[in-house]
Amino acid sequence: MHFAPDTEEALEFVVRLGNTDAAASRSARDELTTLADLAALHSPIPFTGRVDGDAAELRDVRQTRALVRQIWSLNRDDAVTEVNRILREAKALPQLARHDASDWHLHATVSDAPLGERMRVEAALALIDVIRSDEMGRLRICEADDCAGLLLDLSRNGSKRFCSVRCGNRMNMIAFRGRQAVDTPS
Repeated sequence: MHFAPDTEEALEFVVRLGNTDAAASRSARDELTTLADLAALHSPIPFTGRVDGDAAELRDVRQTRALVRQIWSLNRDDAVTEVNRILREAKALPQLARHDASDWHLHATVSDAPLGERMRVEAALALIDVIRSDEMGRLRICEADDCAGLLLDLSRNGSKRFCSVRCGNRMNMIAFRGRQAVDTPS
């Protein structure tokens, strides 16, 4: 599956944000509890504009995380309702922008909008492409037994099942051991 580069970048960020939740994180703890966690989360991503770096911003981004995790599992029509709500609440006005190393892409908020709002709107713009392409099936939850990680499947055949190689290897090992137990006489 191929989306525009800014769409893929935004979706990959949503996965990264969503997988800071304790139910999905590698550490099995909430990885978005401190201002340092927040700074580490968005530092590799070229979010332009205002960053307050305070407790209110952290709370807002944590609420954004909960919202995008919820949207990730919605069917297409329900996702439309949430995406439209995000855009409406932000008074989004899509415009083309080019900055830093990023070529032309969409921005839909003013640069001094709160970071959490910019994250929600970026996610909403990316989800618009997913919805319009009828590819909500590319947004899944990891199939590993004890993982609730978000999974973005950009593979050609749409067959990705696990959020990481770690989860895939673990589940393959469990299946292998199960087959070995059946094949081994007592």
